[in-house]
Amino acid sequence: MCNHEVVAVIPVYNEEDTIEETVNNLRKIDLINKIVVINDGSTDNTEEVVKNLEVFLINLEKNHGKGYAIKTALRNLQYDYIIFVDGDLGKTSKYIEELIYPVIQGSADATVAKFKPATRKGGFGLVKNLAKYGVYIYCGKKITSSLSGQRVYSKAVIDKINYIPNNFGIEIAMTIGTLRHGFKLQEIDVGMTHRESGRNLSGFIHRGRQFLDISKTLLMLMYRG
Repeated sequence: MCNHEVVAVIPVYNEEDTIEETVNNLRKIDLINKIVVINDGSTDNTEEVVKNLEVFLINLEKNHGKGYAIKTALRNLQYDYIIFVDGDLGKTSKYIEELIYPVIQGSADATVAKFKPATRKGGFGLVKNLAKYGVYIYCGKKITSSLSGQRVYSKAVIDKINYIPNNFGIEIAMTIGTLRHGFKLQEIDVGMTHRESGRNLSGFIHRGRQFLDISKTLLMLMYRG
């Protein structure tokens, strides 16, 4: 057992179908002391589902963006190690345990989940390549999972990251912030699965928003340490 405060944070927006299974499988991890769900202005039944799960709930009245939700959690929590988990992992959220040990044991300062290749065709790789080469340009490191939302950080790393945008640029900002300060970020192969966007209108709109948010974040990072 770990003697430190290990907190799992789950930012969610309209995840009424998956959040219960995600939380219940996180509960199987003895290392986690507290589970916190940030409901980012969901318009479905997510809030009511979470209220019945006996976890700590931070409820935002309107949707602000993933980065905003996570920053809200960081301002309101005490922790030694913090875990970020997407709400749509379902039963595969239990594999986050594989990311916790390297950080607690000191072989890494932060870890990020490396998923297996997608089972369906999505976009054309523009978003992933933008993130991958953005990290390389800023930090000289080849990180293939810089967009993954499944992460574990020591508090020492979080305290040094001085820019977290409100939107989908959060993962790229936190990746670059970690590496810029000389911390060791380790990618961990996992058996996780989550919702995949396809080559349809909603999928292209989602990836378009990601591309714009990441582009803006990379520009902002030019002026920040």
